[in-house]
Amino acid sequence: MRKAVAISILLGIATVTSVHAQKAATDTAAMKSEPGKVSAVREVKASAMVTAVDPATRTLSLKLADGTVYDMAASDEVKNFDQIKVGDHVNVSYTRALTLELRKPGSTKQNADTTGVERSKPGEKPGGVVGRKVTVIADVIDVDPKHNTITVKGPKGNVVVLDVQNPDQFKVVKKGDQIEAEYTEAVAVHVTKAK
Repeated sequence: MRKAVAISILLGIATVTSVHAQKAATDTAAMKSEPGKVSAVREVKASAMVTAVDPATRTLSLKLADGTVYDMAASDEVKNFDQIKVGDHVNVSYTRALTLELRKPGSTKQNADTTGVERSKPGEKPGGVVGRKVTVIADVIDVDPKHNTITVKGPKGNVVVLDVQNPDQFKVVKKGDQIEAEYTEAVAVHVTKAK
């Protein structure tokens, strides 16, 4: 339960900050493809300045680079709230990564879903990282080079059609193979002292 609350708090901060600070946010993406493996990573970073702190309601007023100010309430899950001061900066980094890798039938790899949380130490400025990694083994049920697609069926029966950008994938992927999909996302939020 605590992990779920922490994840929703950090994702809320990341979403609000990145949506409202699009001009000031940096958004980088990279993709790599080779026969039997595809990887894609995207990272968005944004920052907002603390313009007011209300300890009684645990509310922060945050000013974005475009001048927009919004209020955000911090739950008790946000440790060291009393360390936040006017002029401090809330820095958010949100990273998503997806890797698809070919596995021949009979792979011993298992499906997995793990979450990790790390928080700042007592007395430090608030901050933390929440990450989640999901690994799924899916069966290749169709390979269609004519339409540049590969269709996979997940462990719960859901079917996904993948668009293939690199035609060399069709040289190595066959119906009956398995694909290991590893999805990772992480949100890091750190408050830094006013300069």
